[in-house]
Amino acid sequence: MGKTIPLLTDRAYERIKHDIIGCLIAPGTEISEAQLCAQYKLGKAPVRMALSRLAHDGLVRAIPRRGYMVTAVTLRDIQDVFELRLMLEPAAARMAAGRVDGQRLRMLDEVCRTGYQPGDIKSISRFLEANKAFHVALAQAAGNTRLANAIEQLLDEMTRLLHLGLGLRNRSQEMQHEHRALLRALTRGDGATAERICREQIEAARSMVLSAILTSSSVLNLPITAGGK
Repeated sequence: MGKTIPLLTDRAYERIKHDIIGCLIAPGTEISEAQLCAQYKLGKAPVRMALSRLAHDGLVRAIPRRGYMVTAVTLRDIQDVFELRLMLEPAAARMAAGRVDGQRLRMLDEVCRTGYQPGDIKSISRFLEANKAFHVALAQAAGNTRLANAIEQLLDEMTRLLHLGLGLRNRSQEMQHEHRALLRALTRGDGATAERICREQIEAARSMVLSAILTSSSVLNLPITAGGK
């Protein structure tokens, strides 16, 4: 019995987090324990604890006497996430060169090569999950656990931003080419090239997300603001 609540909490946390990151629960949406219990067919205790963890992650914030709100996406958030990625991931790529599991990365790259259909949430989710796993595996190969964990958490935030951008424009072919070039540099141990390609990928993703958010009325209807949180 003692293990039941933690297991249900983990299940609640993963399911709600998945839907927030995938924008199935849109930024700025108000949610309540009762609503989530009914939606996911889970009890109050695991949902309450899951929401506490999600608040710690910065994905939701408590609203006194009303429940919770899914954290809105601001332009400052987007800039902060990409700045951090540019600080951490190119360095991790340089460190991982010559140390990666090429077979695992190629397998993840194969999933990414299938691409996605703009507007198809399931295909975008499948593509982005593989994309995240590719970059997490790269970070883990750098051999610094703290660095890998920081990048993985950052990529969760990144995935939500990419859901907003990729739903409007199919950039899968460009991303596939970038993956292959990065994989070649990593497997041959060329740290300088891996670092450069990784930086270029992140900058291209930033341009795509910002362009999508600033030009699409469907995205601008979401609570995306120029200010901070």
